[in-house]
Formats: sequence, structure tokens, C-alpha cells
Amino acid sequence: MPPWKLRAGLWLYDLLAAFRNVHTHRWLGAKQVRAAEPGLRDKDLTGAGLYYDAQTDDARLALATLRSAATGGAFVASYAEVVSLARPDGRIAGASVRDGLTGRRLEVRAGVVVNATGPWVDAVRRLDDPAAAPLLRLSKGAHVAVPRTRIGNTYAVTLTSPIDGRVMFVLPWGDLSYIGTTETEDSVAPERVRATGDDVVYLLRSANAFFPRARLAPHDVVSTWAGLRPLLAPDTSRSAGAVSREHRVVESPSGLVTIAGGKLTTYRVMGRDVIDRVAARLRQLDGRRRAGAPATDRLPLPGGETADLDVLISSALARGVGEPTAKHLVASYGTESAAVLNLVDKQRALGKPILEGRPEIRAEVVHAVQREMALRLADVLIRRTHLFYQARGQAVTATAVVADLMGPLLGWDEARRAEEIELYPAASSRNSGLGCSLPVRG
Repeated sequence: MPPWKLRAGLWLYDLLAAFRNVHTHRWLGAKQVRAAEPGLRDKDLTGAGLYYDAQTDDARLALATLRSAATGGAFVASYAEVVSLARPDGRIAGASVRDGLTGRRLEVRAGVVVNATGPWVDAVRRLDDPAAAPLLRLSKGAHVAVPRTRIGNTYAVTLTSPIDGRVMFVLPWGDLSYIGTTETEDSVAPERVRATGDDVVYLLRSANAFFPRARLAPHDVVSTWAGLRPLLAPDTSRSAGAVSREHRVVESPSGLVTIAGGKLTTYRVMGRDVIDRVAARLRQLDGRRRAGAPATDRLPLPGGETADLDVLISSALARGVGEPTAKHLVASYGTESAAVLNLVDKQRALGKPILEGRPEIRAEVVHAVQREMALRLADVLIRRTHLFYQARGQAVTATAVVADLMGPLLGWDEARRAEEIELYPAASSRNSGLGCSLPVRG
């Protein structure tokens, strides 16, 4: 990309942020880039832009949002699948929900039913109308995690793949570097999507082109993951990468409100738009009016009540944990790191690491069950602590320790404990690093 075009884009980025970012962007000359990222390809290097962006843990952000909703009066149920919609008088007024753990059915009644199911949006709409035209065009995005020492990047690096010109990222995350993402159309069911060998080769070749000393190969992959972007269905002649990330709120004749499209960075605005539609629907049905203006743009999520991370880290250190654990707890839980450490104060054994040599401690397992709705081993190892992604091959060895902590809290007997340990490898299999030999050139 010509430097002038990149600089123009960065100025536009600052402008869209109303110059309220941490800092405005800076332009680095070739010498400065080499000093900042010595592993980057030196050939044809003329400079780079340095800009500031946010980094988030998507699973924990979703969890914090759910917990905030529960504080506001919502009833949150995990492992719950909608199997049919109730329409006693032709208008949707509830749903039949199946408990994914017990198989039991639950009938739920509601004034308005919202379909906010991401890549499953069209499947739920077909429960309302089997002939409903698709709203979505699904696009798969795959990522790989490799040891950060292989790449050595200090910063998050934005690059353009030499294979197809797609914009990609190499992101530092703890001891790993995350490389992503792909953009391919995929018709597989959302629950079965995974990174393929072709995805891995594409990502590694793209990264190797910019970090030639890394010489990454499939056996370097610690873990992989993939998901489906629920893009709005446009003209099918356009590529997935050219499809808009905008969202739409639609309402069916029977009253099903659906939110389709969008992306993580606009999720709060998407939620606001849905609530506006629901409020209008309730006012139409029974004259009910919303109490006050929404304040979600000013309401901190659980754990986000302060931005002074140094104070939180100092507080954790003062309570006797090591620096790696203190930084990990604050990065993962924010102000709620104190709640995790309160468990250690009550039972010192919970201060032990889940895996030797790693910062995650056993109190996090208890916290996940008591305050974060964890019900299965995979909830803790994949979606709460992320040990699966961070500790290559070690997460399976942690299953017994985690099961021993979860079992008494959830009333597991020995048979249920053994079942959880047996089921975990299957639950994690679609996120495993590829154990195959694939040619990676470039």
C-alpha cells in the first residue's frame, strides 16, 4: 500500500474517533519500524503507521454483558436451545426451550420474542416461517495461535496477505501470537465450523511472508478456532470480504423480532436498536412505555468499574500472589479480581496454580461456577480461563484438578465427574492444533 494512502487512512481513523483515542496515530520511518519489530521483513520497508485500538476477550465480554443483564433483572439460561415458537393466537408469545444438559423441555412466555442468535438467525426464523428468505450470508473466519517467541512481535501488526490482498492481524496475547483471520464462504452448520488445513496454511504463509525468520509450519500451531460471521445477505456476486458489516432489525408478521448482521464492536448499538424495536412493539400491544432513556453507554460492565489497572495489580500483589498471576487476574477479571482473591483468603489451597508454571489459579474455577455460570469442564477450560488456547497439550491434564473443584459445587457424583473428563477431549477437538504435515511456502 502506498504510504500516502496509509497515512490518509490513519487520519480518517483518528477523525472517526473524534480525536478521543488514547493518542493520535504516529508515522514511523523504516529505522524506527526495524527497532520496534526486528522480526518484520526488511525488504522494501519504507515505514509504518502506529495507531491505538482496543483489545478484548470476546468470551468474557459476552459473559460480562449477560451478567450485567442478570443484575438488571434478566433470567439467563445457558445450554438452552429453542426448539419451537409458541403462537397461541397467531402471534408469537413465547418459545419451547430444551435443556441441553438434562433434555427437559421448558415453556417460556413473553410479550415479545427476540431472535439474536448470530449465525443461527435464519434457522430460528424458519421456526416462525418455514419459507422465510435467508437474511444472512455466512462467512468463515479462522485463526491460529503460535508461540509468540517464534514471531517475536511486540505490537499488534496489521498486514496485507500477499496471497489474496486480505487485511490480516498478528496479535500478541500472553505467550502466544494470534494470526487471523480468513474470509471464506462456508455452508457448514455453525456448531461444526472449524479451521481447515487450507486455512492454517493460508495464515502461516501470510505471516511468514512478513516475518520470514519465523518459518512457521503446522506443527508450530498451538490451537486453532473458527467462527461464522453473520453478514447480511447482499448481491451474491460480491465477495464475502466486500459484504457490509452493518446490521438490520426486522419483524415478522407474527411478531418475531430479529437482529441480523453486525459485528462485535457495534454490539451495544445493536442491542439499543433491538430494545427500541421491542419498546415500540410493547407500546403497540398494551400501551406499555419504557421507563427512562437507555444508559448502557455509561454503565460499566462487571469488572470494568475502574480503568486504573496498576492499582488493581498492586492490590493483588499485596495479597500475596506472584506478579504473573496478579497481572493475569486483573487482565481477566478487572475489579472482580478481588472476588477471586477473596476465595483464596478463605481457602489457601485455591491459590495454587491449575497447571504448574502458569498464572491461572484454582480459585478461578470456583469463581467460574459460583459467579460465571460454568457448568461443564469445557466452560472453564475453553470459555472462562482459556487454558485450552494458552497451554498446548496441558489442558487435558488439568481436567482432573478442575473436575475435583467443580464437582462438589455442582453436586456431581463419581460417574458424572468421570463423564465430564471423558467428554472434554471431544468438546475441544474442533479447536485443536492440526496434527498434520502441510506444505507452507512463503
